[in-house]
Amino acid sequence: MSSQHSNFIKKTYHNTLVTLKWMMFGAVSGVLVGTVSSYFAKAISLATAFRTSHPYILFLLPLAGVFIVFFYAVLGAKTPKGTNLVLEAIHNGQRVPLRMTPLIIVSTVVTHLFGGSAGREGAALQVGGSLGNALGRLLRFSEKDRRRTIMCGMSASFSALFGTPLAATIMPIEVSTVGIMYYSALAPCAIAALTARKIADIINPGSETTMVLSDVIEFSWETGAYTILFAVLCSLVAILFCTTLHETKKFAKNAVKNSYLRAVLTGALVIVMTLIVGSQVYNGAGSDIIAACINNPGFQIVPYAFLLKILFTAVTLSGGFQGGEIVPSLFIGATFGHAIAGICHISPMMGAALGAVFVFCGVTNCPVASILIGFELFGFGMSSYVLLGVAVTYLFSGNYSLYGSQKIRFNKYEPELIDRNSQ
Repeated sequence: MSSQHSNFIKKTYHNTLVTLKWMMFGAVSGVLVGTVSSYFAKAISLATAFRTSHPYILFLLPLAGVFIVFFYAVLGAKTPKGTNLVLEAIHNGQRVPLRMTPLIIVSTVVTHLFGGSAGREGAALQVGGSLGNALGRLLRFSEKDRRRTIMCGMSASFSALFGTPLAATIMPIEVSTVGIMYYSALAPCAIAALTARKIADIINPGSETTMVLSDVIEFSWETGAYTILFAVLCSLVAILFCTTLHETKKFAKNAVKNSYLRAVLTGALVIVMTLIVGSQVYNGAGSDIIAACINNPGFQIVPYAFLLKILFTAVTLSGGFQGGEIVPSLFIGATFGHAIAGICHISPMMGAALGAVFVFCGVTNCPVASILIGFELFGFGMSSYVLLGVAVTYLFSGNYSLYGSQKIRFNKYEPELIDRNSQ
């Protein structure tokens, strides 16, 4: 046997073992992270239902903020970085502390229970990254494998919570660095996402989030032009959300140095804003509003609802309350699209669906994951609109992002290396 043939056999054998190792890891992480995330989703649902039945619990939001700050301090995380910590770990191969899992789960449930405006899927990236990293260490994976273990956990958690395994597979390998995708993590992330989704179906049956539209207008040159206009407007909304979120956090931190006092003041401000609005539409994640915009032809909401959600979410998260920004971004996009759909000659329901996808793309810089979310949530009938709109939104949203630690590796407009953090 020639040495070349022998080396080929050895290399094939090695690659097969590596592939099997990562496929097994994807399955195991899917079961573990999917189970934890599914019960996390159940806890969020119970907290939201309790708050809806007992709306006056909102007045305890400042005390809930104090508890969250104290809880983080007790577990040694006085300056929580949230999802940015996970992205930094992917960039630098650092560990994601296991304590992030109880921290983000408890604090997010408390935030939802008492009426803070935040999501849950952003928290999923933190839970998944923490558990994926811990599982890799338990199984004695090497440090160079850490990126993939974190990404597997993120895929599993996102899939279990959001019910979109295709997008959950791609988002972790796309979100950390704009212009680079870690394809070596594709297979284990896919297995983790699909496994976690099956686990979620068992623990939370009937949690399917698909909202397929049946009255999609046929794509044409005219509707394509309106889609481009619509996507540009959604890009501006995405930039507004990211900028407001970052600047509000910065202002709150500089204006009120004491984190406990900051939590009390921002919690009180959310209460005042809720009383002014006259309802709790903008508290919590707002998934019911997203569904109503897309599924209910007769649904009505004020045309500036997206601005109120931006304000409520920015104030909540600037005070130390925890949760995700992804569902709020879908709320913002859906209500904005619902409001301006007539200008773009589409139905309010179709405008809401497209707005949710486009704003999600603008705030995450994840065009492939955004396209897949559009297909999984709203069906393939809007594929032409989703594809064109996401491409335009990705370009016009610039270097803005929800996550300050997201790396913009390559210029969106020219084939050049820039290697800078997002804005």
